[in-house]
Amino acid sequence: METTRGTRRIAAVSLEAARLKLHPGQKATDAFAIAPELTTAEAEPEADAAALAALVDWCVRYSPAAAADAPDGLYLDITGLAHLWGGEAELLADFQGRLAAAGLPFRCAIADTPAAAWALAHYGPGGTIAPPGGQQPALDPLPPAALRLDPEAAAQIERLGLRRLAQLFALPRGPFAKRFGKAALLRLDQALGRSGEALSFRRPPTPWVARLAFAEPISTPEDMARVAFDAAEKLCARLEREGKGARRFELYFHRLDGRSPSVVAGLALPGRDARRVAKLLVPKIEAVDPGFGVEVVTITASEVETLSGRQVKLEGAAQPAVEDGLAPLVDRLVNRLGEERVWRAAPVESHVPELSAARVRPLGPATEARTWDPETPRPVRLFRRPEPLDGVIALTPDDPPSQFRWRGQTHRVRRAEGPERIGEEWWKREIEDVSVAHVRDYYRVEDAEGGRFWLFRAGLYEPGAPAKWWLHGLFG
Repeated sequence: METTRGTRRIAAVSLEAARLKLHPGQKATDAFAIAPELTTAEAEPEADAAALAALVDWCVRYSPAAAADAPDGLYLDITGLAHLWGGEAELLADFQGRLAAAGLPFRCAIADTPAAAWALAHYGPGGTIAPPGGQQPALDPLPPAALRLDPEAAAQIERLGLRRLAQLFALPRGPFAKRFGKAALLRLDQALGRSGEALSFRRPPTPWVARLAFAEPISTPEDMARVAFDAAEKLCARLEREGKGARRFELYFHRLDGRSPSVVAGLALPGRDARRVAKLLVPKIEAVDPGFGVEVVTITASEVETLSGRQVKLEGAAQPAVEDGLAPLVDRLVNRLGEERVWRAAPVESHVPELSAARVRPLGPATEARTWDPETPRPVRLFRRPEPLDGVIALTPDDPPSQFRWRGQTHRVRRAEGPERIGEEWWKREIEDVSVAHVRDYYRVEDAEGGRFWLFRAGLYEPGAPAKWWLHGLFG
């Protein structure tokens, strides 16, 4: 039960209550009038949402593309995956069997479009499988409510005596949209596949999936490591047949209790070497709890790209590309330290030092032939935030400092070059006060010990006002 606008209503019903003609949205007083012995409980929408999310995660054993249809449904995109079970009928039978064994009530259907599958699951015969391109005959006998129409359009259709979708399909599109609205026409087109429907998948959908099922559950680390290689080999063989490579592989262990822990391996360059992928996955399996046993293993590949074959070993041939030797090292570092900690700096078109570089993949291709201006070199180590200097001695207005103190140590300048005047990009970012305070004069200096620094004076020189100096980076 739940309270809606001050009225107690039914939020959901059991199968027994449905047989008594009770339905969600019905007033509690009407329900008790029909079934005085009715037992009720307070609705828990947060717990229902959490349970649905857990069910969607469990469905990854059937498809990595699973989307919740709140409050009590879900979608699975099984395009190109049914052959892993021997066909759509076998997949649906396995899915229904597991739901029944878990004590969950369900209605399932398979169709070309999400809207058609929803309609058949809610209003059609149980377990309907519409043939490819043949969802319209399967939808013809269903009531208009199967289109998920808004209440106003549904009530108008009911008043006109239109009881079956076949009658709606036969209506001309222009009068249909004029009488029932464009939203109703969109629902009809979505059911027939004339218009697309966006679904919010919990994981990015990918058709690159391989599956291994076991006669007996496995749980030992040795078995789990072995099946990691077997699954990777099965998927990589398919990638090789189709001339593809992937940057990311995710291995799922589907346990007997319905949970599906996973491990992920990322590659710096697209690849399909099963041994290399398994070598990155196996060390992470130690943290996977097999529970009471793992009955199915699935592996998915994402960020899939076309990958042409390349011969790297032949007497008298050229040496392999540098990336071939670096890629395995980068892969080990990324999978051990994390993707966000292994990167390289790439030039960005900006004269502001903080904005002139961006973090990109270590071995990713260069999008454009950009480089830093050799006439204005930048330090190897650029501080995230400039550090203040004190004890600065400099002739004004444009002479470099002859002495400065940084982190408690005094440095006497032997050589200096500059200034290089840099102003903020006022045309890109909002600056409350456009003034000379946003101008910096940079100098490259070398102290008596050979240390090289990149420092600047903030703002233009003003007589009687102390200059503010900052250190922004160190040259190698």
